[in-house]
Amino acid sequence: MAQTSDPTATARRTATEVATGVRDLLDPGALAARVDPVAFGGALGEAAKALITHPLPVARSTLGLASGSSRATLAALFRGLGGSKAGPAALPEKDRRYADPAWEGNAYYYLLRQQHALVAEYVRTVSTGVELSPTSRRKVDFLVQQAVEATSPVNWPWSNPAMLKKALETGGQSLVRGARNALRDVVTNGGMPRQTTPGQFEVGKDLATTPGVVVHRNRLMELLQFSPQTDQVHEVPLLLSPPWINKYFIMDLAPGKSLVEWAVQHGHTVFAISYRNPDESLRDVTMSDYLREGPLAALDVVQEITGAPKVNMAALCLGGTLAAAAAAWLAARDDDRINSLTLMNTLLDFSEPGQLGVFIDEKTVARLERTMSRRGYLPAESMKTTFDMLRATDLIWNYVINDWLLGEDPASFDMLAWNAESTRMPAAMQAEYLRTLYMQNQLAEGKLELAGERLDLGAVRQDAYVVSAEADHIAPWRGVYAGLRHLGGTVRFVLSNSGHIAGVVNPPSPKSKHWYGEADVMPASPDEWRADAGEHAKSWWEDWAPWVGERAGELQDPPQLGSAAHPVLQAAPGSYVLGS
Repeated sequence: MAQTSDPTATARRTATEVATGVRDLLDPGALAARVDPVAFGGALGEAAKALITHPLPVARSTLGLASGSSRATLAALFRGLGGSKAGPAALPEKDRRYADPAWEGNAYYYLLRQQHALVAEYVRTVSTGVELSPTSRRKVDFLVQQAVEATSPVNWPWSNPAMLKKALETGGQSLVRGARNALRDVVTNGGMPRQTTPGQFEVGKDLATTPGVVVHRNRLMELLQFSPQTDQVHEVPLLLSPPWINKYFIMDLAPGKSLVEWAVQHGHTVFAISYRNPDESLRDVTMSDYLREGPLAALDVVQEITGAPKVNMAALCLGGTLAAAAAAWLAARDDDRINSLTLMNTLLDFSEPGQLGVFIDEKTVARLERTMSRRGYLPAESMKTTFDMLRATDLIWNYVINDWLLGEDPASFDMLAWNAESTRMPAAMQAEYLRTLYMQNQLAEGKLELAGERLDLGAVRQDAYVVSAEADHIAPWRGVYAGLRHLGGTVRFVLSNSGHIAGVVNPPSPKSKHWYGEADVMPASPDEWRADAGEHAKSWWEDWAPWVGERAGELQDPPQLGSAAHPVLQAAPGSYVLGS
């Protein structure tokens, strides 16, 4: 993907990383943070102690594994002789990784899959049988799942029939290409398989292509104003607030897949924040800085350009958390310029962090702070690896098979091209974010103070459209639901049949559907809400368009692009999105 870079900044970061590496070698605490940044060692030690203290359940499970292994071997022998005897392990009926007929018809591959399923069941049974602290339980469960996924026989050259077939079909060329790909990724990609091929997509040409201009720039963000595509537009403009963990264009992915384009084509004057990829010079930037120089600054510019007294805001993930914080901050000052709030896959209550809870506890965060204090930021690759591990089968092992075993290039996929565009996180902000929100849940409890105000979500009385995704592994939908109940206005909650990213890039499709419910006070239980929710065989975009349209005022002529106070600086997508 085409990007611009500052050679001086790159050289400065390289020098900082080298100096950090030298200091880490001399600092035992820093070494521990590098070797075991997530503090898995303590959790494994606790588990080992519990197993030693109570060995009988382990012994029983081990006998069961031995018995199952013998029966699996016998079943495989029968299959080798032409029979169809079923093994003891229950295998999923649909698993695309095992679509090759050899997994059923070949005794060797059938036995491998049976044995893996038996061992996976054994490890899970043993691990769940030990008593652990909540923190250690999350870590051990995560490690068990990672081990189960990693040891799947489809992931390895000696146990993947597709690799052998491909090698025979290509005369061994696939093996050469696979070895070359693996070596390349070890050298250039931190040992992780590529999910995309560089150069397939270019920002501004293939991605982030909705026409527009940059009308404001500060040290943290650029504000984009998009050109109208209808003769008339709603009088209430729409401001998009993305997260700064990735680049903004997940909201403007590609023609036909762009929420920006969808909104513009439905008669909205759309603005979007595009955050800068921070370096060590922004190490002391806090969440209050992001609030003031992000959505609050953007609101001022939007209102100055359009003359509108109110602005609708639509926000995603961490950008949604900040947008809700902005609404609460304004409410504390009796400022109601936010007209309505749309929150996509956004946590406001962090008591149910889902799988991310594995990475958020006192010891892990303290080690992360130690690492960030030396660099001034959390490296982009750390964020990406963390999120990839949450879906290791799809985002890691799938590409080990494709790139390394089969010697193929990754398929062209625009969402993964965006996913590869992770950004750094300023040290002070990241530490504050993890501690005040994830660890202390201050926003939901009304204790969070930003930019001189204590934030009360109950004071946010604007109508809110809250959308979550059924398969979201980053912002679990039940956690999103818990957060919306803190809002003080009427909420329409929509649950989409997708994941964290596909829940945003959700254009109309025959496969789309969502569940919805609207009330001033939502049921206490998310499952109670789900049982009573209505179902639509449509994308949530199609549900949201009339909802936000009803809250966008009358139609009028489009405003000009920029103004005398905020002149056009350059064409969209701007320069910050290209920063490396």
